[in-house]
Amino acid sequence: MYTYNSTRYPVNRFTLQSSCAQSHSFSFGGAAENTPPIMSAPTSQSSSPSIQICRIMRPDDANIVGNVHGGTILKMIEEAGCIIGTRHCNTQTGDRCVAALARVERTDFLYPMFIGEVAHVSAEITFTSKHSVEVQVSVVSENILTGARKMTNKATLWYVPLSLQNVDKIIEVPPIKYSNPELEELGKKRYEAQKLERFETKEREIITGVSLPERQTKEPYTVGFSQSSLIHLIGPSDCTLHGFVHGGVTMKLMDEVAGIVAVRHCKTNVVTASVDAINFHRKIEKGCVITVSGRVTFTSNKSMEIEVFVDADQLANAEEGKYRAVTAFFTYISLDKANKPLPVPPLKLEDEEEQKLFEEGKQRYLQNKAKRMTDKERKQ
Repeated sequence: MYTYNSTRYPVNRFTLQSSCAQSHSFSFGGAAENTPPIMSAPTSQSSSPSIQICRIMRPDDANIVGNVHGGTILKMIEEAGCIIGTRHCNTQTGDRCVAALARVERTDFLYPMFIGEVAHVSAEITFTSKHSVEVQVSVVSENILTGARKMTNKATLWYVPLSLQNVDKIIEVPPIKYSNPELEELGKKRYEAQKLERFETKEREIITGVSLPERQTKEPYTVGFSQSSLIHLIGPSDCTLHGFVHGGVTMKLMDEVAGIVAVRHCKTNVVTASVDAINFHRKIEKGCVITVSGRVTFTSNKSMEIEVFVDADQLANAEEGKYRAVTAFFTYISLDKANKPLPVPPLKLEDEEEQKLFEEGKQRYLQNKAKRMTDKERKQ
């Protein structure tokens, strides 16, 4: 049995363990295939729970050179968060509910993961407000031939519990116990910060048309040359018990489109380096057709920023019309055949709108770079 235990918070925990001898997937509402999960009940409903899942990476999880897709990892992160968030919110009496993903904070991909490695995903509830749950997730890759392990990802997700009887009803969240008051105060600050950022991204809910010109008519390294879209019909296997799409499914599709854009721009192998905050503005219902669109907005010497947004269209409800459901920025790097970073071709800008998006992307790039430097100095 393989488990990865976080020791950041000295609290009682839920645990979900699975045998990694085979490849197993976990999703809310069902146990792992073939192997029943072993669960320990919490000693207190108000304790801070955590969960650990693991799965071996298969060829269909990776690109043509063996790097696991960032979207595959994002999907596993969201599944772990959904399980622990839903379980915690149902530890009280009253309406049964499912935790719906509302936001993913900036997520960095620290090291690549490869086919044959085992992903250990650990999720822990670190803060609760009246109507939301903060889940912190870490991902560790294990080379099962050598035993070597690396921390590949850390992410923070925010969930809102929705009633199974009424999808528009938000359930109150059971509070957790904190080992000291400082942890609760830090959680409150993170909660207020994400609320403010969500408010600031409201304008991105407005649908702005993105034309997809014939690539043959566009010059290489322009926005129009690499711009890409994917159309997907939301089916039952994509959805929660409510009949709305899993956040992890959406993130995986977004990463696929961003990857296509990055490859078209660089014409090399690429990997996901980071994802800025992903905001889920509106729910996407089963039967909707979604259009996932991506375009390069900024390039530095070593990376490129790709804006990705998801528009949903309810085919059976013409009155609803198309709406913007999810927005995010992905950062990719270009790699050679030996997985070494390559310079990214500069983006050729053709109009004022592209110049405006480029300058905004440059500001995000500089802010993130400064934050990384500050974090590095703090650790030293």
